[in-house]
Amino acid sequence: MAEPLLVVDNLHVSVEGKEILKGLTLEVEAGQVHALMGPNGSGKSTLSFCLMGHPKYTVTQGRILYCGQNITELSPDARAKAGIFLAFQYPTAIPGVTITNFLRTALKGVRGGDVPVKEFRQTIKTYLKTLGIPDAFMNRYVNDGFSGGEKKRIEILQMAVLQPKLAVLDETDSGLDIDALKVVAAGINSLRGPERGMLLITHYQRILNYIKPDRVHVMINGAMAQSGGPELALELERQGYEGARTAVSSTR
Repeated sequence: MAEPLLVVDNLHVSVEGKEILKGLTLEVEAGQVHALMGPNGSGKSTLSFCLMGHPKYTVTQGRILYCGQNITELSPDARAKAGIFLAFQYPTAIPGVTITNFLRTALKGVRGGDVPVKEFRQTIKTYLKTLGIPDAFMNRYVNDGFSGGEKKRIEILQMAVLQPKLAVLDETDSGLDIDALKVVAAGINSLRGPERGMLLITHYQRILNYIKPDRVHVMINGAMAQSGGPELALELERQGYEGARTAVSSTR
């Protein structure tokens, strides 16, 4: 049996001396989409930043394994080059940097060499159409003056261009209307494949109506409370997080 793509093993993480993750354990296999749910303040975004190696978050115990290698101390750029991608809940605007230059530079960094213009254009052509992004957007500055839906589409475009092995999508559905949600979900589904694992962080069931997860996990207060199949998300939609809170309390 192949080893999991991602293993989060008893992870404890602090921010400015305050413990946020409290012994979190999680495995994501290649070829699968795992949904991570939980109320505000449960530590979901903290986990996403830790997986990407954000220096603000201090791992005090436990480890992160990626493709069987311990990456707990690896820098963010090294993780990106190894094939880990993070789509932010609140994408940052970068005035003065066009989307074209941004994506070509990012792709060059991951590949370790220059990307010919013709190849680059061919690479993005299909994804622009899938995500409903006009060609003219490529000459605009990254996220500068973009709507919430446009920002999220550009995030998925980045993922499509970089072709990561592990994609962490932090509340990609946040701020999307129903039409934008369907387009973004279609873009994510187009990138599913046997070699790629995805961790989809969300508050709501609605995006899971379009992206069917293989597994659903629930975080409460920095720890994993429940795990199950897609039906778990439907149960949470009906009953809320009270059952998960009870499960965590009973183990402490």
